[in-house]
Amino acid sequence: MVRSLLQNKRRVRFLAILWTLLIFLLCLFPAKDIPDVHIPLIDKWVHFVLFGLFSLLWLLSFEKKSSWIALIVFASSILTGWCVELLQGQLSFLGRSFDPRDILADGIGGFLGVVLYMVWHQNEK
Repeated sequence: MVRSLLQNKRRVRFLAILWTLLIFLLCLFPAKDIPDVHIPLIDKWVHFVLFGLFSLLWLLSFEKKSSWIALIVFASSILTGWCVELLQGQLSFLGRSFDPRDILADGIGGFLGVVLYMVWHQNEK
């Protein structure tokens, strides 16, 4: 079922767009409305997973497979993470702040998504 879903590039692109919007929605949620979870570095893990799936979905949405597209998607994950953090820093009424470590977690997650895609793509051959 997942394989047939992923073969429809338009559907996967739609999921990638929805996922990108979800990232912005979740990351711009007011801090007071976020439950207090006592797991070390949970915020970084959330960023890591969000952006890993971000890059994986975007890579799966392209017909052509190339290293350039992977590099662009990876750079986009970092740029999107930076934009989210910039907005968090500028919108002080949200009770959130700019955190460069979140951008690092976004980049690591984005990189992992690219690596997972590359491994998955190699196994298809």
